[in-house]
Amino acid sequence: MQSLASPSRHRVTGSETLGPYTLLRLERRNLEPGVPGQFFMLEAPGRLLPRPFSLCLAPTGELGFLVDPIGPGTQALCDLRPGDEIRVLGPLGQGYRLDVARPLLVGGGIGIAPLPYLAEQLEGAAPVLLGFRSAEHAEAAALLPGAEVVIDPVLVTELIDPGFDVMACGPEPMLQAVAELCPTAQLAWEAPMACGYGACYGCVVEIDGALKRLCLEGPVLDAARLRARVEAAA
Repeated sequence: MQSLASPSRHRVTGSETLGPYTLLRLERRNLEPGVPGQFFMLEAPGRLLPRPFSLCLAPTGELGFLVDPIGPGTQALCDLRPGDEIRVLGPLGQGYRLDVARPLLVGGGIGIAPLPYLAEQLEGAAPVLLGFRSAEHAEAAALLPGAEVVIDPVLVTELIDPGFDVMACGPEPMLQAVAELCPTAQLAWEAPMACGYGACYGCVVEIDGALKRLCLEGPVLDAARLRARVEAAA
């Protein structure tokens, strides 16, 4: 893992559209892909703050990130073309534990981002459930061939067998529902981040009844810790 104080510059090697999302590919150079569920801070040219992204794909010599253009910063990343350069820092945070007996991958919307790399590291041993708001968004399911896909109003949580070791990523309401169904699940969730390594305190959230920095404690947390947070807020 590289020095936290030293983001490095990486060239864009390609980008492709998957429904409303963009799969951005960067040259890997000195960066290690890390553990599935860890994240990288990507800083587009001309943007003041970097944005956190889970690693989506790690083919030889490249790192791939799935980007949802929801604002100027993420749109700037989607507008990058091969040969452009951006600053990258990572891998950061805590990822998924891979030593589970019966893995089941569950993703909602842009939350599918870390699952292709996670599935690869599990060597294809895990079934995959994906939920999307529309058929256009569901085009991103091409990243996980063989996945079972549902589209709103059907909820992906309706398909979960609690007998599996669930590893999930998605919007917070989905994670809350997974936590109730599967107390042993591993859940990747998000908060605003400006630095990614604990210096800015921009991602402070309530975990285990105390305020902690998600970039250090997570982004992958045990469901029991999330349940404690939800119950405290109720």
